[in-house]
Amino acid sequence: MRPPAAARPLDGLRVIECASFVAGPTGGMTLAQLGADVVRIDPVGGGSDYRRWPVAPTGESYYWHSLNKGKRSIAVDMRSTEGRELITALIAAPGDDRGILIDNVVGRRWMANDVLTARRPDLIHVRVQGYPDGKPAVDYTVNAEVGLPGITGTEEGGAPVNHVLPAWDLVTGLSVSTAVLAALHARGRTGRGAYIEMALSDVALAGVANMGWLSEAAASGHERPRHGNHVYGSFGVDFACRDGQRVMVVALTEGQWAALCSVTGTGPVFAALETALDADLTQEDARYRLRETIAAVLRPWFAGRDSKQVADELDAARVLWGRYRGMTDVVAAHARGVHPVLAHVLVPADDAPRREVPSQGLPAITARSPLRWDGAYGAPGEAPRLGADTAAVLAEALGLSDAEIGRLAGAGVIAATDGPSATAAQSAAAGRGTP
Repeated sequence: MRPPAAARPLDGLRVIECASFVAGPTGGMTLAQLGADVVRIDPVGGGSDYRRWPVAPTGESYYWHSLNKGKRSIAVDMRSTEGRELITALIAAPGDDRGILIDNVVGRRWMANDVLTARRPDLIHVRVQGYPDGKPAVDYTVNAEVGLPGITGTEEGGAPVNHVLPAWDLVTGLSVSTAVLAALHARGRTGRGAYIEMALSDVALAGVANMGWLSEAAASGHERPRHGNHVYGSFGVDFACRDGQRVMVVALTEGQWAALCSVTGTGPVFAALETALDADLTQEDARYRLRETIAAVLRPWFAGRDSKQVADELDAARVLWGRYRGMTDVVAAHARGVHPVLAHVLVPADDAPRREVPSQGLPAITARSPLRWDGAYGAPGEAPRLGADTAAVLAEALGLSDAEIGRLAGAGVIAATDGPSATAAQSAAAGRGTP
């Protein structure tokens, strides 16, 4: 079922994406889930991330297909003159809802902004970089350079601890979609395009600076100590329940602290502690300084109850808490319909007959847009098949005929696909009013 129009506010907008790995594709996926026609440019045979882990048992990449869902894929030989001309023509295609490019390319003079704007002066061009000077970087390298691994992990210290989530990639991807929409708004008012460069290192530095962490280091002259699972500057830590399950409990506000004291029956103990230590535990900084003592007082309450009882009592008292789960637990919850933001898609199997995989694809779990329009999630978007939309896009966007598309495929300029013929694509485009 097609999602309501409100969930697809970018219907009619076409974005060309020529990007790999996480940040650029996340920006394109965000726009695609809001209704944009995102056309992804892929090398013939797939790029360096086409088989990136995690992969299905048959080798198809859950990663690539999920980050690129909802997009159309065309496969072009970017080393050939004709291939480059096709891509340039797609980027510079006329129309108010055209002329938008997301890329992270390095060293391709033919995709330089001044070359592209010579073809379309009002081009909106968002380029993702590693560093502002163009030097390459990835999330895991820039995260190391902003100091986070040194303050992550157990109090015992030791080697830096990298977390597994590429957070700066994801923030950069969302910033890419913000940049596109801001530039569209400006072009609609002024008629001028925009060239927006965004470095992963700048996103990471901005993130830690905007939370005040660099100011703190400058003022103190030393690194923040590691505190394991304790929340820095307030109270929050994990506790083990009687059945071995662990929960994370946080008290950021005075009301949350009062709720925690009430449900655990520890109010009198903490009142006495305040008197003995001349402390006011309604204040975050006091709870942080006394975090170990507070945790020791609370620990027996959790250890004396199984996780179900803990959950029921904490929920009834409106305590801020969360249950530690493995990803298999999240999968099981999704199977019960607990997480409506998650959805199933079918990952196309490139060589399904040989692999003895159902021809429609491999089942995979992905996500809808977390934006709920009028209370409803939109569709997640279908997983793409590499290059399957080549004929359709070239027919719709550039008006190429079946014969021209066949010649390009025969010459290896584009991938041979089993997608719609040029004639069928042109008919479909006419029905949609697409130029």
